[in-house]
Amino acid sequence: MKNFAKTHSRAGSGLKAPEVTIQSHISSGLPAFTVVGLLETSVRESKERVRSSIINSNFKFPRGRITVSLAPANLPKKGGRYDLSVAISILIASGQIPDNVDNVEFYGELGLDGLLSPVDKLFPSILQSAKLNKTIIIPKGSDVNLSLIKGNILTASSLLEVCGFIADNNKLLPLEYQEIPQIKSNKDLSEVKGQFLAKRALEIAACGRHNLLFSGTPGSGKTMLAERITTIMPDLSFEQKLEVMAIYSIANQEFKDCENIVFRAPHHLSSAVSLVGGGADPKPGEVSLAHNGVLFLDELPEFSRSVLEVLRQPLESKTINISRAKTQVSYPANFQLIAAQNPCPCGYYGDKSNRCHCTFEQIYRYKNKISGPFLDRIDMRLKISALTKQEILFDNPTQNIENSTTIKARVIKAYNTQIYRQGVVNSELNIAKLDEIIPLTNSQKNMLASAIDKLNLSTRAYHKVLKVARTIADLDNMTNVADKHLIEALSYQR
Repeated sequence: MKNFAKTHSRAGSGLKAPEVTIQSHISSGLPAFTVVGLLETSVRESKERVRSSIINSNFKFPRGRITVSLAPANLPKKGGRYDLSVAISILIASGQIPDNVDNVEFYGELGLDGLLSPVDKLFPSILQSAKLNKTIIIPKGSDVNLSLIKGNILTASSLLEVCGFIADNNKLLPLEYQEIPQIKSNKDLSEVKGQFLAKRALEIAACGRHNLLFSGTPGSGKTMLAERITTIMPDLSFEQKLEVMAIYSIANQEFKDCENIVFRAPHHLSSAVSLVGGGADPKPGEVSLAHNGVLFLDELPEFSRSVLEVLRQPLESKTINISRAKTQVSYPANFQLIAAQNPCPCGYYGDKSNRCHCTFEQIYRYKNKISGPFLDRIDMRLKISALTKQEILFDNPTQNIENSTTIKARVIKAYNTQIYRQGVVNSELNIAKLDEIIPLTNSQKNMLASAIDKLNLSTRAYHKVLKVARTIADLDNMTNVADKHLIEALSYQR
């Protein structure tokens, strides 16, 4: 009898998947079965599942003192994902199957009859294992999204099948790799009549991933415009899509790929926890589910002010950190914020119809629901006017209405320019790099100095003006930022 063995698996801790080594030692003494390693109840109960599954799979459960350690000891372990790995390590330590599992990782919950059951939230673990070229064994019937990961992923229905693979090299059914499906969006910017200035702002925002706020009367097209930004954004890389799918796996939500860009639109009654994530077992919120995509907040002033304030930190850091008594989890939150609001409670302040009867105090309270620090993190703000009856009923043949495909081609070209020049999109430029790639002339500095006074721009807002101007210059395929680019960027700060 070998007396000692170890197998490998991985824990689930946010998007991180730290390796867990399962060590089993069998010694003489009174029969005992102990599992240690900062375990939650579901893992401690695995002792009975493992014991019964070994016996019912026609193996002998070893007599003596059995100690199983799940290392590292300071990493919390939960769920039934370690059952298979624990059972295999005991069988190896008792000499019933050979020890040739150094490059194999095991996942699966065991039934008392030795059959394997799927476990959830495996995507980050399998993704990390595949990157390290490990052989991965998972239960049949596991999450279908796992088939989108390239790797040596094998499926088994029972403990006996896995032991046959280890001992006799019996073949296990591989998980067939599938390409990530492409679902063509049925929305297009050409469907939006008029609003050429808003479309221009949307194109700039999509190119540099700038945050954008539309303000306008009901029915002016704010939501319709926002919903179509994903149709003009550059497609995500394969790695970015896998990262997004890992987040959805942790949240136990179905990932629906639409033009490769996620579009999340939470209701204004959403709580702070639903937006940024949390709970006893911290799950990702809307800001993480919108990672590498768009978070759309419609009726922005209707959101609770305290809810909006929690977005300030992830808007800057692009991550969200959730701390609990026993665990700390970090989720990525590199989302692009698109928001829409009405100009007043009734929605018609400033409209030519003169339908607004809101008092000054009502309008002030309505706008004051959004704090200055939150607005300061929005790169572009644009007022949208309602369409005229002429624009609604009749097409103007002199105006060229472009579709999303045409606009997307320009966006991709300018986007590639940014990545080639600095490695990141313009909205993510740091201050040092910003000064390097935007050398301002004295006349431009004087113009900006005047704008800072007139528009009361903060330092953050000033830098956002430069970033937006750099994006506009990229769309114009110009090396340097010209005066007209700065003027247009400043117009989005009013």
